[in-house]
Amino acid sequence: MSGTSEGPTAAADLDGSAVTESNVRTSPGCETPSSGIAPLSLGTASLSLDTESLSLGTATPSLDTAPPPPDTRAPSPDTAPPPPDTGAPSPATEAPSYRSVFTAAPLAMAVVDREGLVVGANDMLVTLLGTGSESLTGRVAADLVDLGSDARTWHAYREVLRGRQAKLRCTRRLKHPDGHSLWVQVTVAPLGGDEPGVLLSVADISARRELQARLRHLQMHDPVTRLPNRTLFFERLSAALEAESYEQSGTGRIGLCYLDLDGFKAVNDTLGHRVGDRLLAAVAERLTRCADEAGYGRATAPLVARLGGDEFALLVEDSTGTEQLADLAEAVLEAVQAPFDLSGQRMSVSASIGVVERQAAGTSATGLMQAADTTLYWAKADGKARWTLFDPERNAHRMTRQALASTLRPAIERDEFVLEYQPLVSMENGRLRGVEALVRWKHPQFGMLTPNRFIGLAEEDGSIVQLGRWVLATACRQARRWQLDHPDEPPIFVSVNVAVRQVWDSDLVADVARILAETGLEPRLLQLELTESAVMGSAGRPLQALQALSDMGVGIAIDDFGTGYSNLAYLSRLPVSVLKLDGSFVRGFQYEGEGVPPNPADEVVVEAMIQLAHRLGLTVTAECVETSAQASRLRRIGCDTGQGWLYSRPVPPDRISGLLDVRV
Repeated sequence: MSGTSEGPTAAADLDGSAVTESNVRTSPGCETPSSGIAPLSLGTASLSLDTESLSLGTATPSLDTAPPPPDTRAPSPDTAPPPPDTGAPSPATEAPSYRSVFTAAPLAMAVVDREGLVVGANDMLVTLLGTGSESLTGRVAADLVDLGSDARTWHAYREVLRGRQAKLRCTRRLKHPDGHSLWVQVTVAPLGGDEPGVLLSVADISARRELQARLRHLQMHDPVTRLPNRTLFFERLSAALEAESYEQSGTGRIGLCYLDLDGFKAVNDTLGHRVGDRLLAAVAERLTRCADEAGYGRATAPLVARLGGDEFALLVEDSTGTEQLADLAEAVLEAVQAPFDLSGQRMSVSASIGVVERQAAGTSATGLMQAADTTLYWAKADGKARWTLFDPERNAHRMTRQALASTLRPAIERDEFVLEYQPLVSMENGRLRGVEALVRWKHPQFGMLTPNRFIGLAEEDGSIVQLGRWVLATACRQARRWQLDHPDEPPIFVSVNVAVRQVWDSDLVADVARILAETGLEPRLLQLELTESAVMGSAGRPLQALQALSDMGVGIAIDDFGTGYSNLAYLSRLPVSVLKLDGSFVRGFQYEGEGVPPNPADEVVVEAMIQLAHRLGLTVTAECVETSAQASRLRRIGCDTGQGWLYSRPVPPDRISGLLDVRV
């Protein structure tokens, strides 16, 4: 009879980690209390043996030894009379009584001496082990129930034999002589009193283990697809990431394809959940087939699991690199995109897949799944019906974006924002006409950040309203200070960018009126810039706000003109005073005089827009003016003001003071 110990996992059909004859893992299955002898379990009943009164004789430990004959000598006169009969068993009847209980007990038992040899065994043990009773006597008990297969259990067993430990209980899988296997619970406890040896009991728990295995299978598998579910998937993933799993053998790498079906919700909503479940089951079959083909000729095939809804995962242990994962992802995409025939109904679906492949060392299950989830999101955002490989650099950018979003509002309260100003210069005489206020974030971790790093985030979470108020108040206050510091110079206006959400989510007209009153700045010295797409699509409240601001005397400018709607008919009905040409038009001017012939279409388009603006009573500002050639051509076709690095980069407010009395 041979056997193996029970490991921490359940039966082999649950998760693929079978307990074999050489796989010994006993620690979780052994109980070694320090004191006390519990009653022996006999099925559903309990048999308590009084080991204190157990007498096996001292000449030989054999249970078959006959009791000594009664003493027939006459008592001497000095001998005390025998004690009265109290009903307690006499020593002459103790051994036969114990033997009858031992023999008739429904629990398989054996008495083992201090050397570990079987002294006697009852019929239940003989039946359980499938051997003759005479062949058990004198056998090494540990060999019968596989107690010596691992060091920890063997040590505990020896301690019980020596009387240094009260009890040992562990679970073993034994092999019967007829070929079948059975699970047993082995208990070893001292006989008690001065009697040498221990009592070994063996309970057959195969039926219980089988029931536990069936229940665990139901618990760990998805009822719709019959694939391993989320719980079993993470159990396997965690085991694969343990150091002992990849240090001794394998590639030391792990890969994951995380996918969901594109538009699966529409299938459920239009065709019903029954059809949706059939589709999921059909997809599961194709994924399993892909995994089997990918695992052909390898030690193990990828594990396919349904994580919930229409989300599936293919776990590749001991992956050989990104090429293997890419091939698997391609095969899955091709398999899923093939039409499905569900009870005569033909349909086609696609999938998006996030692919992650990396060293197992230093990787956690949570980290791997986060990376896979992020990559799946990228695949969806990039157009669906594709697989995308995890990119650490792209992920770092996403993490930075999240970090900025989470600290944006507190940064406003901590005054981490500053304004720089870029001059707006007259094309006619080169004098400073105004400045555009540009916000910067002095981030304590990422340094000085330009607006393109955080304005979009502020618009998404609504903090643009609070930030916009601060920019507006700070810029107006600074413009008024320049005016007071340079009373002999013509005052310059300040241009401030306004997001559409500021118009919708706040009373922009009231904010502007209050700030102008507090700072003392004249309305004509304030210009508000809105993007072309925002202004051209304005209606209702935004249009009313712009009209009220224009009536107040505040200038309204359309930023990046020429890249959005360009609805010229609508332009005449807007309260706009300035058009700012997008830099893409101006960049085509920079090659004049440098040996490269200019594109005549650039000048025709820009000149037409300038003439149109002038006919509507608007002034034109050209952005991104970087060369004198650009400036001369813009001046020739009638552009009013210019803005760009030719004149100045964005600078602190004290640098603007030095430009007020000079030509730029």
